[in-house]
Order: sequence, then structure tokens, then C-alpha cells
Amino acid sequence: MIRKEELTLTNVWDKTFPKSEKVDHSKVTFVNRYGITLAADMYVPKNAEGKLPTIAVSGPFGAVKEQCSGLYAQTMAERGFVTIAFDPSFTGESGGNARYMASPDINTEDFMAAVDFLSLCDRVDPDRIGIIGICGWGGMALNTAALDTRIKATVASTMYDMTRVNAKGYFDSADSEEARYQAKAAMCAQRLEDLKNGEYKLGGGVVDPLPEDAPFFVKDYYDYYKTERGYHARSLNSNGGWNVIGCESFINQPILQYSGEIRSAVLIIHGEKAHSCYFSRDAYANMIKDSKYTDNKELMIIPDAVHTDLYDGGSKNAIPFEKLESFFVQYLQ
Repeated sequence: MIRKEELTLTNVWDKTFPKSEKVDHSKVTFVNRYGITLAADMYVPKNAEGKLPTIAVSGPFGAVKEQCSGLYAQTMAERGFVTIAFDPSFTGESGGNARYMASPDINTEDFMAAVDFLSLCDRVDPDRIGIIGICGWGGMALNTAALDTRIKATVASTMYDMTRVNAKGYFDSADSEEARYQAKAAMCAQRLEDLKNGEYKLGGGVVDPLPEDAPFFVKDYYDYYKTERGYHARSLNSNGGWNVIGCESFINQPILQYSGEIRSAVLIIHGEKAHSCYFSRDAYANMIKDSKYTDNKELMIIPDAVHTDLYDGGSKNAIPFEKLESFFVQYLQ
């Protein structure tokens, strides 16, 4: 029997963005196939009738639904879609113990469980389901699209391939057998320390205080996660971060192996000046290489935008919501 965990859900509006008067908001929960209960915010267009197309949203990696995934979900609901923004397993208001762990398998399943939930929702047309993944969940969204044939359209925004960065380092600067061995050895040692100490050591969120010589992408993250712009008390990146061993399995579980077999529509969006843009450019190239399904695939590069500009628009209103709307209208017909 499928049982839900008892979750403690916040009833006050504690988002990093204003509440829209154009949509109805509620809290919902659903269970993935590992028995973990996930918490989500549901947004429904006011006065909408009949069964509507729907979109599930998650990300960024280390964020919570009260941050930019909720902004995406609420905005797309204003444009006529039923949406949910959910916290992945082990994070935010969702269940799962131990806390602050991540898994390529379980987190892909989180998206699929969201599709399960929406498929059986009274307000939803189950033949018109899409997903949006932001940052690290952009890669998870592509992995889900390669596995879940019910998904008709996928958007990956300012995406990371978390398996690539864990296995090879930023900009593939640690792409060697020796570097991977040392990383794995350090985490294996940490596992024993955690067991002896009776708790998992946190890796730390975005560095604070910010060093003067910090790389630009660290300053970019600080500007979002550590300021009023995007700080949230439940966000891992705003606070203590993932467990040191939280992403261990990412090293040898590449998630985009079969992206070239995605038959449904995919839109990949990234900022031109984002440090992470290479993830999207390479993911798109690999997705269409030798693929029979290229007519509904697109890479959109936003001029002058950096990584976090696609979290909340930054100062440039950089998130192309009109494009997202037209894309989902076209492919969720």
C-alpha cells in the first residue's frame, strides 16, 4: 500500500516573489515510487474551466519551491496552465531521510512522480503534460524526458549537468582518472567519519562572507542566494548546503546518455554570459547528434544574461516567458 509521510507544511506565503491575484494557490503532496512524500505548491488560473494543460517545475539544485521554481510555476499559471513547483526528495518541505541528499535516480523519479500526480488531477488533461527544470534540475528534466513518454514538452533553463560537473569538475578541469579517484577516496573517508559522528557533515552553501577574489559565478550565486533577492530559510544554497557525501553517486551515473532518443519537444534556454552555458550548448549538441527527432528541439541563448538572470529575471527581465508560453501552447495542444 502506498502511504504518505506526515509533512509539516507552511501555510503562510513565504515565497521570494509576490503572490499573484490571477491564480489560486494551494499546497499539495504526492508520493514517489521510493515511498518519499513530496511537497508542492499548486497554481491554477482563476476562473479556469475544464481540463487544462499542466507543467511541473523544480530547481535549481539546492533551492526550494519558494524561490525561482515557484516564480516560473506561478507565472505560467497566469498564462493558462495548471502548474506545480515541488521540493525534491530530502529537501525543503518534502520528506525523505537522511536530509540534504541527492540522487540521479531518485530525483528523476521525483519528476515522474509529479507527472503521476498531475495525470490523475481533476483539473488536468493528462495528454498535455510538460515539465520545466532549472539549473541542476534542467539536466534532471532532460533525463526524465528521455524516460517518461507521457511528457509532451520539456524546458531546461540555465541548466547544469550535475553528473558531469561532479565527475569532471567545473569546465571539465578535473576530468582525469586520478582526480576522480581522489574525490571518491575523500568521500569514502567522509562516510566513515559521518558514521562515527552520528550525523552527516554539511558541505556548506554559497560562501559567506564573500571573498574579494571570488570567481564571478560565486559572486553571481551570492547575489541571489545570500541577499533579499533570493534568500530563503529552507534553501540549501542559502544556508548549510548539501551533505559532503550528498552527491557521491553522481560521479559515475551520467544522466544524459539517451537524450538523443527524446521524441517529445525540448527547449533549452541559457544566458549568453552564464558560466554554465557550456552545459546547455553541449547538451543540445549531444541531443540532436544522430537523432531522428530534431524538428522539435531548440536551443535559445539569451543575450547578455548570466546564470542567475534566468532564476528571477535579474535586472534584465531575462526569463523569456512569452517564448515558454508559445512553446508549451504549441506542444501541449
